[in-house]
Formats: sequence, C-alpha cells, structure tokens
Amino acid sequence: MVELKTDTSIDAMYEAGQVVARALTAARQAAAVGVSLLELDEVAHAVLREAGATSPFLGYRPSFAPTPFPAVLCVSVNDAIVHGIPGRYRLRDGDLVSIDFGAELGGWVGDSALSFVVGTPRAADLRLIETAERALAAGIEAAVVGNRIGDIAHAIGTVCRGAGYGIPDGFGGHGIGRRMHEDPGVPNEGRPGRGMRLRHGMVLAIEPMVVAGGTDDFHAAPDGWTLKTNDGSRAAHAEHTVAITDSGPRILTAR
Repeated sequence: MVELKTDTSIDAMYEAGQVVARALTAARQAAAVGVSLLELDEVAHAVLREAGATSPFLGYRPSFAPTPFPAVLCVSVNDAIVHGIPGRYRLRDGDLVSIDFGAELGGWVGDSALSFVVGTPRAADLRLIETAERALAAGIEAAVVGNRIGDIAHAIGTVCRGAGYGIPDGFGGHGIGRRMHEDPGVPNEGRPGRGMRLRHGMVLAIEPMVVAGGTDDFHAAPDGWTLKTNDGSRAAHAEHTVAITDSGPRILTAR
C-alpha cells in the first residue's frame, strides 16, 4: 500500500532529510587516509545526537540479515556495493567509498547516499561515480506526476547500461515515509510506461548502484550484510529521498 504524504508531511520529511544531508557531508569531510570506518560512523552518529534524531539503520534486521545492523552509517569500500558495516579498516589512498545514511526525526525518515574517492583518484573511479550521479539525476528528472515507476527505472538503467556498467540484480530504490522501506519498489532498470503511476504526495528513495566490471552478479560477504561484486570490480552508489509534487520533484535530502 502506498501512502500519499500531505504537503505538511513532506515539509517534515525535508527536516529529516536535512539531518541526513548534514551527516553525509560531515562523514565525507572526515574521510581521509588513515581514518577508520568506525570513526566515520561516529561522525555521523554525532550529527544524529545534535539534531535529536534517531537511526533507522541501527538495529535494523530484514529477513536476509543474520544479525541486526550494528551502526548508523553504511560504509562500502572498493568492491563493496552497499550495506558495508563500519569496522577497524583504515582508509587508504585511492579507496572508492560509498556512504549511505538514514535519519528519523519527528516520526519521518530520510535516506541518502553518495560515493567519493579518498586521496588520489583513478580516472575510472571518477567516471563510475559520475555515472551513478548522472543516473540518479535522470531518475529524479523522470519522477514527475503522471509518469510511472518504469519511467524512473528506464531513465536510470539507460544511463548505467549506456556507460557499460553492471546493475546489481534485484536491488533498487523504495518508497519511504514513516518507515525506511515502504511501497513501491523502484528498480534501477525497467520499461518506460510500466508500473504504478506517480502522484502528488508519493515519496521515493531513488538509488542507482553501478558495477564497473559490467556484470550484475554479486555475493554477500561473511558478515551477511555487505554485498560485494563477484568479479572484484569497484562499485558506486548514489541516492536521494525525493517527493513527487505537482510542481516537480523535490529533493528532500539535497546537500
């Protein structure tokens, strides 16, 4: 069931989204050679505490997970696509890092992600990140009243496939509101003109993921959470929480 949010509720979701934006910005600024992933998680946690917000990630346990998620920030490095658990690993020069974060404030949730390179970047990594961001922009551009979910999926998939990248099979965006994951699902590839019609008040987390090696296959790491590319190639992830409105898409987690 899809809940249509009121304009007042969308404004409240914007406040949650801005906590997310601040936490991602702070974590990105703190990421440097020698910094541990646990330290990045603490930076994000401090933003939550300052805002009086809570984490929808911490303690989250979907059906596939062997244990509850133990952190407020997902940190996925190099061949990790999403859901990386922050640990003692210290960032190295040239690491490609994807960070994903959510916040709950006043009963509403925001969710966003970004990718970047620590230290000296490889041209191939910059191209991968740019493609993820471009795919996100294309998906948001298609998120207008009267379009369908398939139009968003097609826009994302066209950018990713056109660049020669893989798209992790079965993973994509989702509805969001009172809970982090709500209906409808938002695939990262699909046929235009298909699926649920977009209406004013729908709020979606749109999140392309791209794999440099061009394949869609992945596996779960021993921790049961981190998804890694099968071929060892690098991955990038970009995400925003977006409200569908009569005046166009509104990015609630804009940084």
